[in-house]
Amino acid sequence: MDTGLDLFRKLGIKATFFLEANNIEQRLAGWKQAVADGHEIGNHTMTHPCTANYAFSLNNALENYDLEQMGAQLDGANAQIQKLLGVTPKTFAYPCGQKFVGRGLDVRSYVPLVADRFLVGRGYLDESPNDPNVCDLAQAMGTPFDGMDFAQMKTAVNEAIQQGRWVIFVGHEIGRKGYQITDVQALEELAAYLKAPANGVWVGTVEEVGRYIQLSRPKP
Repeated sequence: MDTGLDLFRKLGIKATFFLEANNIEQRLAGWKQAVADGHEIGNHTMTHPCTANYAFSLNNALENYDLEQMGAQLDGANAQIQKLLGVTPKTFAYPCGQKFVGRGLDVRSYVPLVADRFLVGRGYLDESPNDPNVCDLAQAMGTPFDGMDFAQMKTAVNEAIQQGRWVIFVGHEIGRKGYQITDVQALEELAAYLKAPANGVWVGTVEEVGRYIQLSRPKP
């Protein structure tokens, strides 16, 4: 936030910020500014549960959740975001890109919970951009670009252009290139490339692109 809001304002780009609702009040003024700047606010659960195999999630593990508890995570985060920021999320990002609750024979997918509540559910650490004709919007693929340089970002964009696909770039912090940090200079170069008319790229929020795909598909 400290770098990103000013940078996106300078670049003329609107982004989607997926918020862990329990942490919003720590930077409330900044998130209110993000809304005022026209950025999209998405749901990232209340407490960011992931697999117990990640030490940080050992006491908040998906293996120990059931569908009712996960539904409460989604609904609680929506309510908190609406209360604090005055917007209701239309999109969701799966914490750690993981889409299950439970263990073994009791494992269940919580994708249907997301599909019931949101226009788009965004994954993470996925290996492909999205084919707008066939992608499941409840399981949209997310392409990580933390740590990438501009050449790597450009390659991902060009492959998507050639295939007619939608890339959802996923980053965490913005600053000097590093672990879970997207490089400022690379973002500036990427923005210039994306906005060049000759490249014919549409840059939009997750909701904007997801809504376009939804409305473009034949009615069932």
